Amino acid sequence: MIEIRPATKIKAEIAVPGSKSITQRALIAAALADGVSNLTGPLESEDTRYTAAALEQMGVMVEKGRDKWTVNGNGGLIATPDKEIFLGNNGTATRFLTSVAALGAGTFRINGDARMAERPILPLIQALQGWEVDIASINNNGCPPLLIKANGLSGGKTTLPAGKSSQYLSSLLLVGPYARKEAELDVEGEILSLPYVFMTLAVMEAFGIRVEANEALNSFRIPRGIYRAMNYAVEGDASNASYFYAAAAVTGGEVTVPNVPVPSLQGDAAFVALLARMGCQVNKTGEGLTVSGPEELKGITIDMGDMPDVVPTLAVVASRAKGRTTIKNIAHLRIKECDRLHVMAVELAKMGARVQELEDSLIIEGKDPDAPMHGAAINTYNDHRIAMSFAVAGLAVPGVKILGEECVAKSFPDFWERFSLLYN
Repeated sequence: MIEIRPATKIKAEIAVPGSKSITQRALIAAALADGVSNLTGPLESEDTRYTAAALEQMGVMVEKGRDKWTVNGNGGLIATPDKEIFLGNNGTATRFLTSVAALGAGTFRINGDARMAERPILPLIQALQGWEVDIASINNNGCPPLLIKANGLSGGKTTLPAGKSSQYLSSLLLVGPYARKEAELDVEGEILSLPYVFMTLAVMEAFGIRVEANEALNSFRIPRGIYRAMNYAVEGDASNASYFYAAAAVTGGEVTVPNVPVPSLQGDAAFVALLARMGCQVNKTGEGLTVSGPEELKGITIDMGDMPDVVPTLAVVASRAKGRTTIKNIAHLRIKECDRLHVMAVELAKMGARVQELEDSLIIEGKDPDAPMHGAAINTYNDHRIAMSFAVAGLAVPGVKILGEECVAKSFPDFWERFSLLYN
């Protein structure tokens, strides 16, 4: 347990580690490339270690330096592991590596922890079956663990029957170039978290594969080819930067994050625009941004379908604003590391915030002078984003204690050390 010390008008400059989302995509492209790639500024965390370890089981060597990882790509030749691939609660890697395993020739079993066994993957299974992959959910519930009797991808046309997670689509796009014939992919329904698809396409293009997409972004033609090995720089993580921007917002202070570029490949970089709508000032500083908090934040209404990972951060900021904040189109938060939509409602209410949980929305009534928020022991549900967002709450409300604070290792191992810099 860690207790957060309140602060007012903080002033700090804090760099963040490399983007988890970009690191995992670049690892896949580099692993499938023909030759040696160098990734500079990658994120070293629990999730990325799972990804790298799984790739090594598939015959790809990843040499980790302090700020550079060297990936010895295998040109798409996937070795058959001699044991199960275990990925913890790393949803991105589970979805991406399921498709990578399908490129192999042999039996693959992909598993995770108890929560991962509850997280759906059926649409990806169905799309891979359209490319003639022999794949099944071992428990017949559309979730891991998975059994893949791999023999490559046939290519041709397949359909992703639901865009509920952009990770399904990204997974298919990343391996599409290695199909036996040119791959075509149609998507049914709304594609949520679309910026992550743009990120995938940008990483693929950087490694030499350009995907054709229709205007509606629900049909893709993936040319056959092999990724080219390269030196690739990973941006600072915009999702993790959100906690420091939010710290400025709730304390009326000023925080600069120097290494999330403008423009960014990451959709979560748009979080600062939401803070601007709530009254913060946002200024470009060198390669990064500075956020300055106002005397009083104001509530907003926002569709967060494309920025699910920063919903917990926004919800905490909203609890310190004047007026109502409505966060819409976030039902997909229920299949994250925990049911984040429900958990944010429960834990904010524990602090005295007035929160209404709907099926796909959160309604947060802002500060009430007659009923101020108070400290509480916050359950994190082993979810890194719950821990980090409520750390921000503790800057503005005395007595906030974070239980299971070590869960930040999933994406930001030294979060608490960097968070302490806010007090300098």
